Amino acid sequence: MTLAAATNEHLASISNTLIYSSMAVYTLAFFAYIAEWLFGSRSKVGRTAAALTGAERTAAAPAVTVRQAGGTAVLERPKVVVRSASGARDVPDGPGAHGGDEQGDLYGRIAISLTVLAFLVELGGVVARAASVERAPWGNMYEFNITFSTVAVGVYLGLLALKKNVRWLGLFLTTTVLLDLGLAVTVLYTASDQLVPALHSYWLYIHVSTAIFCGAVFYVGAVATILYLFKDSYENKLQAGGKPGKFATSVLERLPASASLDKFAYRVNAAVFPLWTFTIIAGAIWAGDAWGRYWNWDPKETWSFITWIAYACYLHARATAGWKGRKAAYLAMLAFACWLFNYYGVNIFVSGKHSYAGV
Repeated sequence: MTLAAATNEHLASISNTLIYSSMAVYTLAFFAYIAEWLFGSRSKVGRTAAALTGAERTAAAPAVTVRQAGGTAVLERPKVVVRSASGARDVPDGPGAHGGDEQGDLYGRIAISLTVLAFLVELGGVVARAASVERAPWGNMYEFNITFSTVAVGVYLGLLALKKNVRWLGLFLTTTVLLDLGLAVTVLYTASDQLVPALHSYWLYIHVSTAIFCGAVFYVGAVATILYLFKDSYENKLQAGGKPGKFATSVLERLPASASLDKFAYRVNAAVFPLWTFTIIAGAIWAGDAWGRYWNWDPKETWSFITWIAYACYLHARATAGWKGRKAAYLAMLAFACWLFNYYGVNIFVSGKHSYAGV
């Protein structure tokens, strides 16, 4: 029989300090992202409005201009902006939060640098928490929260490193990460301690780590889906001849087109869905080892399966032409709501075999 390692209170204290420090840096990053949106050029926005409000005139009278190029007449036909069969519009992506100018871009680069610094500080807090008890740092909801927010920011920075145009996510990401960490250090805080015997398994590293990563990617997809719904409503209003408010125009014109947001959300959800499937299978195998049964219809198991069904329905619907766009987006939000309830609701409000160390 082996005795559980004692908690290293010094490392636990360092972890807490690093988490609070990361919150301070995330706050600075938040204000830098705000500055990027506020001080970015407004003269370079309006691409969506220009495309959609000019669509009817362009389609009705497709004028042909003649340009001389090296003595040869070249016919130039203006691009006709139409609504595709799937509901997407042929409109350009916005210039981004910085508005396409150097000042806004500078604030954006500062924001990203601060986000990287906050990520590294928070990661240090998670590692210190793990070292304080010599185990994986996700034995309770507090540890799950700080690890989840770290991974979510890591996913965002990873997409940036892959040269993906996702800088528009920064403001929304830091906002929710600060809310998540605020909840973690107040309502969900649990002192560093050892695991209950049922959690002493290598499956803790496999099952819970994949669940955290899947949740982080689902979160990114959910943010893109919410922004898609706003951008799609904005484009609908423009196409119907309406005039959105100045604030909506300033913000939404800088985002990618609704079709781009829709495609991005679908791709990230589709990419991580197989791993979520593996997460449920790994949990079932661990349940068989720990409880003698692979499936007990425990609340956590049940809601994990409900979440799987919801995302499976979304992916199937999204791959069907008639369910692209807003219908599929609503289903995606329902699926993420299931994941959120599985994450918070089941742990806090429902008792079951997964109820360890309070929350």
